[in-house]
Amino acid sequence: MTYDNAECIQITHICCTNIRRTKMEFDTNNKIVKLCTQGMEFEGLGRKKEALKLFQQAWDEASTDFEKFTSAHYLARHQESVADKLNWDETALEFALKINDETVFGAYPSLYLNIAKGYEDLNDFDTSKKNYELALSFAKHLPNDGYGNLIKGGIMNGIETIKKQIK
Repeated sequence: MTYDNAECIQITHICCTNIRRTKMEFDTNNKIVKLCTQGMEFEGLGRKKEALKLFQQAWDEASTDFEKFTSAHYLARHQESVADKLNWDETALEFALKINDETVFGAYPSLYLNIAKGYEDLNDFDTSKKNYELALSFAKHLPNDGYGNLIKGGIMNGIETIKKQIK
């Protein structure tokens, strides 16, 4: 599947913020956004190694909190170990938290959900529980649609799973 530039910008917009309805503006001329868009195109074609190279290049060249957040988010998806994925997820969150724009709040539930799942997979259930609870605390910023329901469901399932592990 291939996308035209407008579709790629829209997909990047949706994926990197993890919400469908946001007022956050994307500069279509931003080099990091372009690299991540190209990386997504390669993902869509099943060319994961090439996608990873573009996401790594985006990280290496990123200079703003938004660019670091975006590229770290994509790098997390391409890690082979849980520990490495968790590290990149936490890095993405670190930079997302620095962005002075309320529209990024919609990304927090998914970011905290990813982090919680990483700790769960590493059997650190107390830290996992804290992150699931943080994800839930930001769930009010999710859209009321299929995507928002998917993330909310993941959070609730994670909380239930952790309750069973902590008993």
